[in-house]
Amino acid sequence: MKFWSLAGSTALATLCAQVPAFADVTPAQVWQSWQDLSASYGQTLTAGNVDDQGDTLTVTGLAINYDQNGVKAAGTIGEMVFADMGDGTVKVTMSDSYPLTLTLPPEAAGGDPTTISLQIDQPDLTILASGDTAETSYSFTGPSVTIALTGVEGVETEAVDITAKAELANMAGKYIFTPDGDRNALSSSYSADSLTVSFAGTDPDPSPSTDGTAAPSSGTVAFTMKDITGTTNGTILNAAAMADMAAALKAGFATDGSFNAGESTVEVDVTDARGNTKLSGKGATAALSFGMNDQRIAYSGSATGVTTTMSSPDIPFPQISLSYAETAFDFLMPVSASETPADFKLLTKLVDFTISDEVWDMFDPTKQLPRDPATLVIDTKGTATLKASLFDAAAMKAAGQTATPPGELNSLEVTELRAKFAGAELTGNGAFTFDNTDTTTYGGMPAPTGKIDLKATGANTLMDKLVAMGLMPEDQVMGMRMMLSMFANATGEDELSSTLEFKDKGFYANGQRLQ
Repeated sequence: MKFWSLAGSTALATLCAQVPAFADVTPAQVWQSWQDLSASYGQTLTAGNVDDQGDTLTVTGLAINYDQNGVKAAGTIGEMVFADMGDGTVKVTMSDSYPLTLTLPPEAAGGDPTTISLQIDQPDLTILASGDTAETSYSFTGPSVTIALTGVEGVETEAVDITAKAELANMAGKYIFTPDGDRNALSSSYSADSLTVSFAGTDPDPSPSTDGTAAPSSGTVAFTMKDITGTTNGTILNAAAMADMAAALKAGFATDGSFNAGESTVEVDVTDARGNTKLSGKGATAALSFGMNDQRIAYSGSATGVTTTMSSPDIPFPQISLSYAETAFDFLMPVSASETPADFKLLTKLVDFTISDEVWDMFDPTKQLPRDPATLVIDTKGTATLKASLFDAAAMKAAGQTATPPGELNSLEVTELRAKFAGAELTGNGAFTFDNTDTTTYGGMPAPTGKIDLKATGANTLMDKLVAMGLMPEDQVMGMRMMLSMFANATGEDELSSTLEFKDKGFYANGQRLQ
């Protein structure tokens, strides 16, 4: 529906509202640096008038334009003042508000070219520059920055009724900018007391109900996040150089950063012809980090203390509630061809997940299964050797046309394996190395050497209950138990353990060779 497409487009517009705020040691140098850095991001700055009085430089009617991949952004800042403070610093102030328009091509706006109008409010925003031409430091403070939707044009509707606003409160930060020809180094840190996002609107496209009738839909979204901090570091190239990522990485492009936040809440309320859908959520903390250079790409994230409740006419009971104590992911992989192994990592974690009894009762109405919190942790790392760079399209295409894989797996370590559900638990850890010169012993897979230790508790009890509930046939469970007896030893009451090992071109289970 266009309503929700426009919601996503409005969120995208906030990214285009971030005008780079960098300076140098004199007002004129500050202004020139601002223009140069904007150009490196693909922006064009055009001043209506520049009045340079030496210790104060005033720019009026500053037009900002951006055009990339058919997405266009344009805004005008009424006035900017660069003032020499007399102590080696330059203070930059600007108009308290300015308009910004974002034009989306048909393929990005759900089939219609769409123009979104925004108002940026930034009262008392102040930027202070210090340092020298080799390395300049910039600090900024502001009581608030608000981005508000003021209009939408171009969609095929008689009327569009949408309001949207995002506000950062009590923000502060610092940038250190080091110019070096076409490669500029930038590091920054920032903080804000809170981020508040609100959205409301009506979708004029009728949505069908279960009885075939149709009616417009409407909805509201309210999101808050507190105690925001973050960092970014990297080497920036100009916009033209960034068009080819493989070439940009070779030329020195690199970036890494982090984002952390405290308590967050979300409330969603949508009404359509089928009825009312509500979602309410809360989280204690959230974190995200990223990194990329010519050697590797990395992403990781986590959240703690999350609870969510949802009600909808599409679910067969009044509401669903779920929660978890922690969730996390961590991903690291090499991106460039190399003759030596490089590190990789993959972590998936979900700790103490619970879901409401209404869901349990659908398949366990007599409450035979323990409803303890469930946990899944898969934590692995290792080394691999790439034969072709991932961002080199020609090299990857050539690799795909041959029987030779674009990389080799050299080692794998299972740091932690843990799965806990309905009273049963599986744990394990192990490590392997791989002989890439032998791909015949195990049917095309590089021959491994190493072992993994596994332990299971409560598995037989769980299978018995699943049979009693009619969820698993008894003959299938018998087959599974026979299979377990081949690979595992009983080490306690409803406890099994197993050591699976690859050595000497063979596969062993608890010391017994099976292949």
